[in-house]
Amino acid sequence: MTLLELENYNFKKTTRANADTAYPRPQLQRSHWQSLNGLWKFAFDDEGKCVQPSDLTQWTHLIEVPFAPESTKSGIGNTGFHANCWYEREFETPPGEGRLLLHFGAVDYRTRVWVNDRYIAEHEGGHTPFTLDITHVLNDSGTTKVTVWAQDDPHDLAKPRGKQDWQLEPHSIWYPRTTGIWQTVWIERVDTTYIDRIRWTPDFERWEFGCSVVLAGAVPASGIQIKMQLSVGDRVLVNDAYEVFNGEVSRRLALSDPGIDDYRNELLWSPEKPTLIHADVELWYGGELLDKVKTYTAMRTVSIQRDRFMLNGRPYYLRLVLDQGYWPDSLMTAPDDEALRRDVELIKAMGFNGVRKHQKIEDPRFLYWADVLGLLVWEEMPSAYRFVPKAVERMTHEWSEVIKRDFNHPCIVAWVPFNESWGVPNLVETQAHRNYVLAMYHLTKTLDPSRPVIGNDGWESTNTDILAIHDYDTDPQSLARRYGPEVKLPDLFDRRRPGGRVLTLDNYPHQGQPIMLTEFGGIAYAPIDNPDADKAWGYDRSSNSSELQIKYTSLLETVNKIELFSGFCYTQLTDTFQEANGLLYADRTPKIPIEAIRAATISGGLCTPTSC
Repeated sequence: MTLLELENYNFKKTTRANADTAYPRPQLQRSHWQSLNGLWKFAFDDEGKCVQPSDLTQWTHLIEVPFAPESTKSGIGNTGFHANCWYEREFETPPGEGRLLLHFGAVDYRTRVWVNDRYIAEHEGGHTPFTLDITHVLNDSGTTKVTVWAQDDPHDLAKPRGKQDWQLEPHSIWYPRTTGIWQTVWIERVDTTYIDRIRWTPDFERWEFGCSVVLAGAVPASGIQIKMQLSVGDRVLVNDAYEVFNGEVSRRLALSDPGIDDYRNELLWSPEKPTLIHADVELWYGGELLDKVKTYTAMRTVSIQRDRFMLNGRPYYLRLVLDQGYWPDSLMTAPDDEALRRDVELIKAMGFNGVRKHQKIEDPRFLYWADVLGLLVWEEMPSAYRFVPKAVERMTHEWSEVIKRDFNHPCIVAWVPFNESWGVPNLVETQAHRNYVLAMYHLTKTLDPSRPVIGNDGWESTNTDILAIHDYDTDPQSLARRYGPEVKLPDLFDRRRPGGRVLTLDNYPHQGQPIMLTEFGGIAYAPIDNPDADKAWGYDRSSNSSELQIKYTSLLETVNKIELFSGFCYTQLTDTFQEANGLLYADRTPKIPIEAIRAATISGGLCTPTSC
């Protein structure tokens, strides 16, 4: 379709049916909604001359939302430096009374929105959602026009950007940039009073759930009631109603406790048995149903006891894999919902029980499939790379939004605000850098006291619930000597220098927390007959698949036997651009048989026809 054809396009026909797009917010689902993914008008504004839609003289491209313009999937595939870009599309205004909400899953980095040429609002933060009530700017034409300006300075190192490269071409361990809209845009009709958010807090010891419901819109002073039903399959666990005061209600929902372990175990969530408790929540006023949403929670607890990670009150050994969350043609945006589900299935098939999402706040649909299929997730904040007040303000704000967005997902079992001292390069010597890490650790524990927090994953630890070590020595014997039974912990923390860094800072000694090897391996597969073999980046190399299998098996066999560790995270799941050290190619094809990977991951033993 050309730009001229798009101008004449009948926007009363949506460019994509909802059937092609999974519900974008799985933790709070309504039955009536409409995806705005599909073709939008698009233009770069590299000189930043346009400050409002009327300043833009020409739409130069069509773009397939929600794919970033750097991706080939977007239809543009321009990986140059572009600080400003514009989007626009029209849609048929859905009929009905009440309010119309416009949702953005994520737009990188700073966003302004106009509806029917009227300015609505601005949002900052490239990884978190925002919602706009656009009811007051609707017109009588039957169509609604949305215009979006996104600013994402490619050279700004003081904003959370994760693995997005600031050089023109990807180098070392950094990848192509993601500018503008990269998660689903959608609308939904709600009543003048509606459910804004729900927060679940499972209490394993008391066998109950804390539940907070917050309303939005024009909330009456009295007469509002929340009805809630919790169920597992056909079994109803809770069916009750609660009065709402001051726009919110907080209750503890007690489950019947028969005191029988078998019954308890049936309701517990774990990777081996991911039981979800479904909730139907209704909002009533004077006998009228105002809102109805579906959500879910799980009876699951995580904690630290001495030197072990605990899941549901029992020691649980973590076998994680590092996942960058990129695809060759669509970058940080999954090609579709099935691709997210397939990633979770592949990770579990390879014997891992969890994933460390590295330098990326993943689409909620990935977390949904991790909840449903049973996969533990460490959620890690994308780093900024400068220590300046602006970077601190930005990260603090966005990290708080991340925790708010994802608090309810049972799959998330740890928060990681910092990785390898990125953004705090003088952590050893500069007190302000230490204060920053300490502040983020305590902020995270304050916003969510129910999960462990890794203050700085990799080395140079201050306060942390898990002491996470990165060590890319691929000699199994060296790892066994460094972390084996002969090692004395004072020597480990005082003398060992993985990556040339101290493991703990002065005045923050190891205090018995679990110790995990959270980055290791990184074995690249670079066949000799491949003309690009010299460009394949990794911490070690294998020239054929048999060699890769032997190296992976030997390394995992060693790490699995080191009693000091209460878990590990192997680098990495897939090849990612110049990094060729994935267990899978970038298209998710295994480099060695899945059965062989699984056997090594779980037991460290070589895979044989009988054992696999």
